[in-house]
Amino acid sequence: MTDLLQPTAAEADRALKAKHAAMWAMGDYDAVSTEIVAPLGPILTEELGIATGDRVLDVAAGSGNASFPAARAGASVVATDLTPELVAIGRQRSRDREIAIDWHVADAEALPFDDASFDAVVSVLGVMFAPHHQASADELVRVTRPGGRIGLLSWTPTGFIGQMFLTMKPYAPPPPPGAQPAPLWGDLDHVRELLGDRVSDLSGRTAALAVSQFATPEAFRDYFKRNYGPTIAVYRFIADDPTKVAALDRDLVELARRFGLDGDRRTFEWAYLVVSARRS
Repeated sequence: MTDLLQPTAAEADRALKAKHAAMWAMGDYDAVSTEIVAPLGPILTEELGIATGDRVLDVAAGSGNASFPAARAGASVVATDLTPELVAIGRQRSRDREIAIDWHVADAEALPFDDASFDAVVSVLGVMFAPHHQASADELVRVTRPGGRIGLLSWTPTGFIGQMFLTMKPYAPPPPPGAQPAPLWGDLDHVRELLGDRVSDLSGRTAALAVSQFATPEAFRDYFKRNYGPTIAVYRFIADDPTKVAALDRDLVELARRFGLDGDRRTFEWAYLVVSARRS
C-alpha cells in the first residue's frame, strides 16, 4: 500500500528548489557578484559575440552578472533566477540604470519559454548550481534556436572554488538523491556529454579570475561566512557543534593559504571554464 504521507516526486522537487532559492538568499550574493566576480559576465558576452539584435536569455542570472553586459552590447535580454530576492535586486538595478532587462523568477530545469526562443543562452556561475545537470542542459538547448549560441562560465573542480566545495563537503548535509556536484560543470567532458550531439562547434578554455580583495585568509573566510549562501548554509548545519565549526574555520583558512593568499601575497586565482557551442 502506498504511503499517503510520502511526498510525490513533484512535491519533493518543489521542496528542493525552495531550499535552493532560500540558500542563495542567505547573506549577500549580490555583494559577491559585484565586488568579486563582476569581470566574468563581460568575458562570456564577449566570448559569444553578443551584439545588437540578439535575443539573449541569462539563466540563473543572480542579480545580472551577464545580463547587464549583454544589454549594454545592444541585445534584448531576458534574465531569470530561482531566487526572488536576487531577481528583485536585478530588476531594481535595471530601473535605476535605465537598462531594459526583462526579469523573471524561473527554475533552470523548467524554463517558462517556448522552444527555440533565443539567439543566445548564457549562464555565469549560475546553471552549474541547479541540482540535476541533464535537466538543466536539456532546457538550455531547448530554448536556443537552431544556429544559436550557448555560453557557460563555471568554476572548475580543481580550481579554488571547486576545492572550497570539496573542503566543505564533510561538514555539509548529504545531497538529495540525484543531485550532482556543481563544479562538474567546470569539466569540459562533462559539459560535452550533457549537451551531446544537439550542439556543434563546442569549445572550452580555462582561465582564472585574479582575486585581490582579501588581506588575509581569515578575511576571505569571514567574507564568505557572511555573504555566500552555500558557505552560510554549511555553517548553519554545524552550528551546534563548536568543534566542527572550528575545524571548518581552519580548513577554509588553510585552503586559501594553499592557493596563495598569505603574508605579502594578496592575490590568488580562481579557475573557471568558459564553454561556447552552437545549437545544431
